[in-house]
Amino acid sequence: MEEELKCPVCGSLFKDPILLPCSHNVCLACARNITVQTPDGETPVQNRASGSSDYDYLDMDKMSLYSETDSGYGSYTPCQLKSPNGVRVFPPANPHRHCSLTCPLCHRSVSLDERGLRGFPRNRLLEAIVARYQQNRAASSSSSSTAVKCQLCDRNPVDAAVMCEQCDVFYCNACQQRCHPSRGPLAKHRLVPPRTQATGGGAASGGGSGGQQPPATARKPATCVDHEAENFNMYCYSCKTPVCMKCLEEGKHAKHDIKPLAVMWKQHKCQISQALNGVSDKAKDAKEFLVQLKNMLQQIQENGVEFEACLVAQCDSLIEALTRQKAKLLTKVTKEKEYKLKVVRDQITHCTMKLRQTTGMMEYCLEVLKENDPSGFLQISDALIKRVTSSQDQWVKGALEPKVGPEFDLTLNTDSLLQTILQLDFCQGKVESGPQVPAAPLLQLEKCCTRNNSATLAWRVAAPPSNPIEGYILELDDGNGGQYREVYVGKETVCTVDGLHFNSSYNARVKAYNTIGVGPYSKTVVLKTSDVAWFTFDPSTAHRDIVLSNENQTVSCNSYDDRVVLGTAAFSKGTHYWEVRIDRYDNHPDPAFGVARINTMKDMMLGKDDKAWAMYVDNNRSWFMHNNSHTNRAEGGITKGATVGILLDLTKHTLTFFINKEQHGPTAFESLDGVFVPAVSLNRNVQVTLLTGLEVPKNIKQ
Repeated sequence: MEEELKCPVCGSLFKDPILLPCSHNVCLACARNITVQTPDGETPVQNRASGSSDYDYLDMDKMSLYSETDSGYGSYTPCQLKSPNGVRVFPPANPHRHCSLTCPLCHRSVSLDERGLRGFPRNRLLEAIVARYQQNRAASSSSSSTAVKCQLCDRNPVDAAVMCEQCDVFYCNACQQRCHPSRGPLAKHRLVPPRTQATGGGAASGGGSGGQQPPATARKPATCVDHEAENFNMYCYSCKTPVCMKCLEEGKHAKHDIKPLAVMWKQHKCQISQALNGVSDKAKDAKEFLVQLKNMLQQIQENGVEFEACLVAQCDSLIEALTRQKAKLLTKVTKEKEYKLKVVRDQITHCTMKLRQTTGMMEYCLEVLKENDPSGFLQISDALIKRVTSSQDQWVKGALEPKVGPEFDLTLNTDSLLQTILQLDFCQGKVESGPQVPAAPLLQLEKCCTRNNSATLAWRVAAPPSNPIEGYILELDDGNGGQYREVYVGKETVCTVDGLHFNSSYNARVKAYNTIGVGPYSKTVVLKTSDVAWFTFDPSTAHRDIVLSNENQTVSCNSYDDRVVLGTAAFSKGTHYWEVRIDRYDNHPDPAFGVARINTMKDMMLGKDDKAWAMYVDNNRSWFMHNNSHTNRAEGGITKGATVGILLDLTKHTLTFFINKEQHGPTAFESLDGVFVPAVSLNRNVQVTLLTGLEVPKNIKQ
């Protein structure tokens, strides 16, 4: 938590901290050092030091027009220094000229009014936490019976004579002269006696005799910045600041949302407590995750050494032809090990850093929650709630999962023929010598079949291996003689694969595996899917107003609004044709027919979004529509008993429509690519029946 209590300018614990409009804090003396003069005649347009409601605390996209990086205001003061922690500071500015102050953390600038730094509220809550922290540190230091030793003595360290507040290191006189001289860049560091560091700091901060701090409840109530005789008793929700009654009487917060101070105090405390619960759980998981990662380091080291030893033994047992390959294989193993170690070390470093930040913030928040000063609490509660919520969002899903495993999934097959030694490489899985892996399964051709665009395969094992089979891996190619891919992994010996391409021939093979490794493939079987598509309407994806009947081939609707229903087939290649018969047509509605993506909108006419391509038609004319764009009006409509045909040619990437077997209009859409499903939209005035398995029409006009 100590990092939360240090000034970003001087690097020491806060002394007389003031709260900037950006919710960051600096010491009052440090604020004087970083105040700069603006050029004559220029007045920064940012809000005043007293804090106006116009200041946008949440607009992280706006850059300050008067930050040092933007405007160069820092160059107007000739003497520029740096604090011990590297933050640039400036000599005090002339109070009679225009002055501004830039936050050393977020680099936002604010213009000072006639009150100067007195216009910033004093963060009494942070001051109390610093004093309490110094008291606790002084108490733990005085309770120790042994003197503090020098941390840089090589042997037999002697008692420390000083401690550097910035370096947080204890030095004896000799080591201080040798390693931390009071000159050069270290001249500004503050050296304090090791035993009086905590007690002295507490006395300076508290201002009482003997370093004793008054209890938190004895502090004077907070008073208004503009009316020093008035206590805060209300909270302006619009300005995010406590206010007094005189501020309200003067109309400064007219039409603002004003709430009681105590109510907002309790509400913000509750929000921080709830947010801390989630952060606390993540911190606990992070600690366990760090232990897991550190254990994994040792496992990777051990597994790497063991694997290298096995690899060397195998390579040394081979003939001269293996010599050139041995170095390559060792390099691969070493790279794999180094990669895993690097990934885990990087994860440990990253997770440790985030955990340290989260833990420090949690301790600071817990100290804030102990405070009984509503106005002081509400000065920082908004910013603190955002920090806690943002900290919880850092631990996203997957952040506490190892990116690599400790195992080395590399196997050297020593049964290869001599002429293949020069092409020797690692293969996946762990394989041991001997006939212990499962034999190739036998495909049962009498049980293998296809239906529509689905394929069913069955297999058995000729002779059970010595070790039981744990499962099977079924692989199919892409239906065009391409690479194989896994479509099933499990213990069953029968598998049905859905969603294949129509009018395609697939090669299928299967292999078994057990604890020893993966066995050889079976013989390949060729399965041909249906030439034409047979499908129905899909009740699982249809809108709730859709009514299906006739084994999901007939569709109607309960609503006067258009509703969408999709088909059960999906097409990504080939040429496909189907028709929709108009069974009922009342009051001249305009149903739509076409194709769509699976995630198209179901509560509007087909074609109104960018995921559907359709033709909507009434009794006289029709239009093509995609993404609510209407094109190619054509004369001629539909009546009861008419048929609407849809031709999807994914070889030419086109969509064409037909009415009563005749092409209706030109080619409707071109450049179609991807996966499409048949689709229809209709209302309660229409009922249609789906007709599939049809031949492609011949009378197609280009």
